[in-house]
Amino acid sequence: MTELEKGPTGRRRGRGARERILSASQKLFREQGINRTGMDQLCATAEVSKRTAYQHFSGKDELVAEYLRRFDPDVLSSVFDRTDLTPRDRLLAALDIPATTPLCPYIGAAVELHDPQHPASQYARDYKKAVAARLADTAREAGAADPEQLGEQLALLIDGAAARTRVLNADAFPTAAAIAALLIDNAIPATAGDDRRREEVSS
Repeated sequence: MTELEKGPTGRRRGRGARERILSASQKLFREQGINRTGMDQLCATAEVSKRTAYQHFSGKDELVAEYLRRFDPDVLSSVFDRTDLTPRDRLLAALDIPATTPLCPYIGAAVELHDPQHPASQYARDYKKAVAARLADTAREAGAADPEQLGEQLALLIDGAAARTRVLNADAFPTAAAIAALLIDNAIPATAGDDRRREEVSS
């Protein structure tokens, strides 16, 4: 085996190199941003040669797109798939995000790329639409009169709180959650709300 067939630490290029590159991208893109992360740094962190990196990805654009595509394929399944919470509580849980959570990678990528035609920008749009759709589905379960509208409102609150928390370095999610509770209760007809409260009391 020649030196060109090995990464910086002598690892064989074909054994887990792709996953190490993607793992490095998840770490570096989130910690310091896409534009500030170069291929040299990515390769050093992943312990692969640049030649190996370009065998797996045609360039940084393809890597960024794959990074986003794999980031959260289940769309907040840890919130929306919970069976121990009522639909209303799942809606509120979607805003239970620690202030220390890094900025949403989809927002970060869209802001940095400035290119609506970039594959990563498309993934970002698809993901944000998917979040709003899951919020709307849950709002429908909760008995909301207009679940699509409530889903969009809550999606806007989540993204707005994430951005404001990052810009001000102060936790905006408690305020967003309080607003969400008002929106949810106003969107759910009184009969549906009464049924929900009876279920909560009986449980």
